[in-house]
Amino acid sequence: MPRATAITPNGATRAATIVASGLLATSAVLGLAGCGAPAGDGVSSLSRAAASGGQAPAAVKTNVAATSRLLNAGNGRLEAVVPDISRTVLLIGDSQSEPLDGWPRLGLAAAGYDVYFCGRGGTGYVAANGATGNYVDALERGDWLLPSGSPALIVIEGGGNDAATGASNTQIVRNAGRLIADLKTRYPGTRIAMIGTLARGADDGGGRRSEVDALVGSVAAAHGLPFVSTGDWLTRYGLAKDLADSVHMNAAGRVALGGILERRLRELKLDRTSAADQGSLAAVPGGISGLQD
Repeated sequence: MPRATAITPNGATRAATIVASGLLATSAVLGLAGCGAPAGDGVSSLSRAAASGGQAPAAVKTNVAATSRLLNAGNGRLEAVVPDISRTVLLIGDSQSEPLDGWPRLGLAAAGYDVYFCGRGGTGYVAANGATGNYVDALERGDWLLPSGSPALIVIEGGGNDAATGASNTQIVRNAGRLIADLKTRYPGTRIAMIGTLARGADDGGGRRSEVDALVGSVAAAHGLPFVSTGDWLTRYGLAKDLADSVHMNAAGRVALGGILERRLRELKLDRTSAADQGSLAAVPGGISGLQD
């Protein structure tokens, strides 16, 4: 097995088994795109906050930070060491996921995960944003500081910027397939799930955003991945009133969508408790098979 070397903030190197002191708190410090911002502690009920029209509870842990960095000798890339990778979800996404109270983060945190985010607003399967490439380019060329070890789950969210920039179905399908293949290579055995493109319903002005949501769903099905369709959520749940602009939610809307996502994750057995139970059963000879991609 290739030896990974820990790199601490002062540049000293140590064996990866030694715990580094100090905190590399933000992606700005690390000089990389939107990975591992500061975290809160614990998880609170989103449903209660949504019902009262309030903001996300301050205790919801929506993002974990790196405690050190590792140089992976196998691929030559720096990787983030996070406090407990076994309970951490790697969330890849766009501006829906980027804020610390973004609804994908809230839903995943409420489903029991610590959240480590890689991504940036304005990006997608095809869409890029300045120095940060689209999802697969960012992963392949090292724009993101990916976590070391095996996350509990990987979730890919997005498609809205691809819809806005005119990306074709062929481009989206091709790049999504590359991304999934790269993630399976980088994190063998870690389950991957996909979240679609937030929109109004197809019959309520959803337009290209709803089309991309369905397209991403077809990609997930082709690769055998769980998929959460969000292409009609604004209409289905009456949340268009909580839009801050044409595509992003205000604080109350983010909390409401986070609660809906949490319920959907639990229905799909993608919450952390269910995922852990499935992983344990899959490891038992003669147990459930085919639970992880």
